[in-house]
Amino acid sequence: MMPARLQRTLLTVAGAVVAVLLAMGISSIAILAAGASPVTALGAMFDFGDTQPQVVNAITFIVNRAVPLFIAGLAVAIGFRMNLFNIGVEGQYRIAAIVAAFVGSQFVLPGPIQITLIIVVAMLVGGLYAFIPAVLKVTRGVNEVISTIMLNYIAVNLAAFLVRGPFAGERTEGKLTTSTPELPESAWFPNLNVLFEMFGLPAPRGGLWGFLMVAILLGVIIWLVLERTRFGFEVKASGLNPPAALASGVDAKRMVISAMVLSGAIAGLIGLPEILGRTHAYGSNFTAGLGFLGIAVALLGRNKPVGIAVAALLFGFLDRAAAPLQFADIPPSVVAIIQGSIVLMVVIANEVTSRMSIRQEERRAARQLGTTQRAEVAA
Repeated sequence: MMPARLQRTLLTVAGAVVAVLLAMGISSIAILAAGASPVTALGAMFDFGDTQPQVVNAITFIVNRAVPLFIAGLAVAIGFRMNLFNIGVEGQYRIAAIVAAFVGSQFVLPGPIQITLIIVVAMLVGGLYAFIPAVLKVTRGVNEVISTIMLNYIAVNLAAFLVRGPFAGERTEGKLTTSTPELPESAWFPNLNVLFEMFGLPAPRGGLWGFLMVAILLGVIIWLVLERTRFGFEVKASGLNPPAALASGVDAKRMVISAMVLSGAIAGLIGLPEILGRTHAYGSNFTAGLGFLGIAVALLGRNKPVGIAVAALLFGFLDRAAAPLQFADIPPSVVAIIQGSIVLMVVIANEVTSRMSIRQEERRAARQLGTTQRAEVAA
C-alpha cells in the first residue's frame, strides 16, 4: 500500500502536469485561430539560440524573471495558508521598492551593511502597508480583497507621485523617464556570473542577479516557518477551521494580523532584485504586475515553496518566449493566453485533486475502522 503522503504528492503533481498540458491544448487552438502553427510556436518557444552567449542570455533571462515571481508567490502563499486573499501584494512591493531605493541612495555604508539596511527598510514598509488591511479586517470586518484592491491604487499613484516629486533624482535633459537618485556602488548586489564562468561559459549580458541566493534562503526559511513551527501550525489551523483553532487557544485576530504583515514584508522584497541588480534606482518605468502574477504562481505551486519555484521558472520561460514568438510571426499575446489558461486549469485541477484526496482519506479511514472492528470481534 502506497503511503498516504506520497499518494497526495503524486496526485498534486499529476494534477499540475495535466493542467499545463490542457492549457497548452487551449493555447494551440488560439494559435490556430491566429493563422499560425502550434508546432512552429512550440519550436520558437524552445529556441534558445544557436551560440553559447545566446543560450546563456536566455537562461539568465528566465532565472532573473523567476526570482521576483518566486518572492511574489511566497508572499501570496502566506496569505492563502490563512485563507486570506492578499491582492495587495502589487501595491505593497511598489511602495516598498521606491522607499527602499530612496533611503538607500541617501548614504554610503560598507556593502553588506547598506544592502542589509535596504532589505530591512523594504520589508518594514511592505509589512506596515499590509498592516492596514489586516487591522481593518479584525477591527471593522472589512474584507481584505476590497481593502487591498483600494490600497493598490493608492500605492501605485503614490509611488508615481514620489518618483516625479519628492524622491526624484537629477533628471537628464531629453530623458522621458524619472527615477530616484542612483544607489551608490556599495548597494549594488554582486551578480552570480561566476556560476557560468566555472563551466567555461561566457558571462551573460546584464548578469545573473545575485538576489537569487536571497530568494533561495527566503524559500527555505518560509518552508521551515510554515511547516516546522508552532506559528505555521496556527496559521494553517486558523485558515482551515477558525472555530476549532479558537477553541484550542489560537487568537484568530492576532493570526490574521501576523499572516498579513508577514505576507507584506515578503512582498516588500519583490522589487529589490531589479533595483539592486540592474537599475540601481526606482524609475517611472519600474516593472509592474509582479504582485498579480504572484497569485498565479502561488496557485500553480500549491502554496509550497518548491512548487512556487517551479511555477516561477515556468512563467519566466513563457515570458522569454514572447520575443521568439514575435520573430516567428506569431502574436506574443499567445504567452498571456497560455498563462491565463494555466491558471484556470490549475484552479480546476486543484479542486478535482482535493476532492479525490478527501475521498481517498475517507476510504482509508473506513478500511482502518473495519479492521479495528474485526479485531475487536475476534478478541
